[in-house]
Amino acid sequence: MNQTAIHQADPIVWIVWNKRLAAQVALVVAGIAALTISAKAQIPWWPVPMTMQTYVVLVIGMAYGTRLGLLTVAGYLAAGALGMPVFAGTPEKGIGLAYMVGPTGGYLLGFALATWLCGALAARQWDRRVGRSLAAMTLAHLVILACGVLWLAALIGWDRAVSLGLVPFIAATVAKTLLAAVTLPFAWKLAARARD
Repeated sequence: MNQTAIHQADPIVWIVWNKRLAAQVALVVAGIAALTISAKAQIPWWPVPMTMQTYVVLVIGMAYGTRLGLLTVAGYLAAGALGMPVFAGTPEKGIGLAYMVGPTGGYLLGFALATWLCGALAARQWDRRVGRSLAAMTLAHLVILACGVLWLAALIGWDRAVSLGLVPFIAATVAKTLLAAVTLPFAWKLAARARD
């Protein structure tokens, strides 16, 4: 079957035939699922329970690259905006756009920015060595926290934003950044064939 015939065929047939595109679609769907699961699962941690969501964001950004990583995070955010209960605390704490402009809105924005940063640094080979990966993911985590605290500060004031939206998460952030740097080589190998 030639390329023209495939383009004229059913879109599903074309996607299945195009292995690289099919692999990218699978990665995006798997990434959205991983983000959703990581938002729902809470791990006991001090001083507050921890989700693994920022860990997943960092790994997606570094392993998928900028384009595929942003497409994945955008798909996740779009699912949440449409009212699907993909975010932490949903549907109990609300759904859709109302949830997204609430107290966690800044962190959600930070997910997209951190994914872009990780992808951009991965394109410069920062994903190939543990030290550079750790530096890239630390910067990305700082972006997420900065966006979250700035957003919270606009809602509840600077002092409360720092005490509620930053301080309780420092230890968990360090642990997730280290875990992401260590597990990145495995994720990178899984995503390598479909990357940008």
